[in-house]
Amino acid sequence: MSDLPEHDQPMPLVSHLTELRNRLLRCVAAIFLVFAGLFSFAQQIYTIVSAPLRQYLPPGATMIATDVASPFLTPFKLTMMVSLFAAIPFVLYQIWGFIAPGLYRHEKRVAVPLLVSSILLFYAGMAFAYFLVFPLMFKFFAAATPEGVSMMTDIASYLDFIMTLFFAFGVAFEIPVAVVLLVWIGVVDVKYLKKARPYVIIGCFVVGMLLTPPDIFSQTLLAVPMWMLFEVGVLCGGLIRKRSDHDEASEPGDQPPVPRA
Repeated sequence: MSDLPEHDQPMPLVSHLTELRNRLLRCVAAIFLVFAGLFSFAQQIYTIVSAPLRQYLPPGATMIATDVASPFLTPFKLTMMVSLFAAIPFVLYQIWGFIAPGLYRHEKRVAVPLLVSSILLFYAGMAFAYFLVFPLMFKFFAAATPEGVSMMTDIASYLDFIMTLFFAFGVAFEIPVAVVLLVWIGVVDVKYLKKARPYVIIGCFVVGMLLTPPDIFSQTLLAVPMWMLFEVGVLCGGLIRKRSDHDEASEPGDQPPVPRA
């Protein structure tokens, strides 16, 4: 018979799979509940999302739908995407509930702020794209339209374009979380990241060049925030690493996490 207390006994594999299934079902249910609440506003949501482009269309020009079902399917698809983004906090909470029992106490103290920060930074990246990058980008595209060409964008093509950028900017703003994780788990140290700073800056401008129109202002608008976020990640990574080392040294009796079978 095991010497571990009853609540510390390893859970069998079947129990873990059952728990994982239940949490996945909760995530799916949450997404569909949000979708059910937003579906009646699908047209209004698309109107809001397309505003950065519509304000720069030539007088009398409108967006168009080239497929028969696009007027319905495109807002439907957008609403599903919005529901997924809106449910991200609940989805990450379910993921946290599944992995938390396998973490040490000092690991939990670091993981919780990282989890919250990752959510806020992802939303911040999307907001940055919508309010700053999109207006500049579509203004440039409208100004660069050749004479004799009418700028009338297909609604489905526009949706695919902006969803790619939303995701790209959301992920780009996760740089501080990624840097902190790399430092925390010991893959790299702060000194190495500081030495690699020139290459990181060049990489930021390369990414800015790929994701924005070919003008220096738009490229800088993305590259500089990415660089600043990297610096924030380096600073926080050094502080968290010191705190983690201190916690490990000051808690020699910290009980190991419950085995995952």
